Amino acid sequence: MKYSFIKILPLFLGGFLFAQKDADSIQFKNISDEMLVNGTAYENLRDLTQNIGHRLSGSAAYEKSVDWAVLKLKEAGADKVWKEEVIVPVWERGRESLQIKDGNGKWKSLKMLSLGNSEGTKGKDVEAEIVFVKNKEDFDKLPDAAVKGKIIFFNYPFNQKFIMTGQAYGDANIYRRATASWAGKRGAKAVIIRSLSSAFDDVPHTGMMRYAEDDQVKIPAVAIGPKSADELEKTLKTQKVFAKLNSNATMKGEKLSHSVIGEITGNKDKSVIVVGGHLDSWDVGDGAQDDGAGIVQSIEVLRTFKKLGIKNNHTIRVVCFANEENGVKGGNQYAENIKKNNEKHLFAIESDGGGFTPRGIGLVMSPEKRQQIQSWRTLFLPYGVYNFEIQYAGTDIEPMEPLGVPLAELIPDSQRYFDIHHSEEDTFDKVNRRELLLGAVAMGQLIYMVDKNW
Repeated sequence: MKYSFIKILPLFLGGFLFAQKDADSIQFKNISDEMLVNGTAYENLRDLTQNIGHRLSGSAAYEKSVDWAVLKLKEAGADKVWKEEVIVPVWERGRESLQIKDGNGKWKSLKMLSLGNSEGTKGKDVEAEIVFVKNKEDFDKLPDAAVKGKIIFFNYPFNQKFIMTGQAYGDANIYRRATASWAGKRGAKAVIIRSLSSAFDDVPHTGMMRYAEDDQVKIPAVAIGPKSADELEKTLKTQKVFAKLNSNATMKGEKLSHSVIGEITGNKDKSVIVVGGHLDSWDVGDGAQDDGAGIVQSIEVLRTFKKLGIKNNHTIRVVCFANEENGVKGGNQYAENIKKNNEKHLFAIESDGGGFTPRGIGLVMSPEKRQQIQSWRTLFLPYGVYNFEIQYAGTDIEPMEPLGVPLAELIPDSQRYFDIHHSEEDTFDKVNRRELLLGAVAMGQLIYMVDKNW
């Protein structure tokens, strides 16, 4: 009898595991069917972007989006919804303009955007000769006399060789973040950068810059579109060019604001699984892909679990983070609060790569956890999600990494994202309903597996 049982045990276990996998496949399809047929994410995004619009942290529009998120989480069926206090920086763009002329020409206006958190010119015209450099190495070679009193123009392009465009963004990001500090320390009047964009159009892109703590002077930093940047470089190779910059951009202290949180309580314990995005956006475009998409996808996960009657073991919590774009105050505050409250978190996933077709899931966690998720790959393949090799997680949830929380990020197709990112082109009409919902499907399916197995 013992021998016979040992012989049939592998068959028994194989059948059991097959049945489990088949049950998971059925639940994956249930999640997908519910979202693709009855999903509310696309209409929620329409409402957010068309009735509120862009939502810069600290603005009146952002505060409207807080109330909107509370309402949508309640409509989705959250057991509990609350606002988490966050102190956020207040930056205002104000009126701004950039004009250039060569030695014998007339002033010509260029499309431009001040970089986020940049100081401006206090509404006064600042005129100076433009000095062109391609990169940091070229800038460092300039003598101080060639920098002082000038406007330094950095034309560092997106590296088109990267297939994953996020790598090109990471490569070029220092030119947005740090050039004002580099040039200001050496006496420059302002900096102009080439926008961090994968496109070859003339759309300027904003984004956060930083001054160093030891900067004695905070000079203005502005971005121009790729086409204008290349034309300006070409002109500067044959003649002098002067710029006239006028900007009212400035920081205006801090204010009390909120992240918005909603959850469905765990049936087994109160350990938390987070799904989220950031509620704020830059003050241009609609903030549709960045990151209205992530917000409505996260709410859709909660709605679907509730609608399907999935008995989640652990608490599933949607977090609509405040102030990702110019401070990450929401993400930092959330991590501080869960540490202070000794609140156990099993897992966190963010969507902040746009509402394009999902291709994979970035994983930042122990090798054992990563391998377990990778072992579920065949369940995701019918939904076009195959890449589980990237080790990346979203900015808002990164502050939880030191607390030992396994992190993940939805990885959509990246080829169009940086064409519109942080620009007036980030509008609702650029979002496809099925692509948006398929991203929510992938997150819902992963959360189902984590909730069941961890």
